Amino acid sequence: MPPFSKVALSLAATIAFAFPGLAAAHPKLVAATPAANKPAKGVSRIVLKFSERLTPKLSGATLTMTGMPGMANHPDMKMTGVNAAVGSDGTTIVLTSARPLPAGTYRVDWHVVGADTHRITGTHNFAVN
Repeated sequence: MPPFSKVALSLAATIAFAFPGLAAAHPKLVAATPAANKPAKGVSRIVLKFSERLTPKLSGATLTMTGMPGMANHPDMKMTGVNAAVGSDGTTIVLTSARPLPAGTYRVDWHVVGADTHRITGTHNFAVN
């Protein structure tokens, strides 16, 4: 192995051991309100909590109604008037609506970027009574 390659390999190993979180960590959804398995009432605020600080300009979410009581085959409907922003703590995305959401099932499609600069996407489903 050429001397330069040995130095580069040694440097890479040192960085990986010194900062293991940078090499493997991605923001993960760790909690959400309302919860996925507990129907809620009067929802006008949705909070997604992540495992690390987010990059505000590269993180966000949208809200889609996926079902409405009494309406079979209800098509997905993107909810307008819902604002999403990274919270003041830097680890949450907060979606707010001027009015409480109507009864139905919902999906939050989120995308976040953390310290490792990788874009991570996911969904959170919940119901409103």
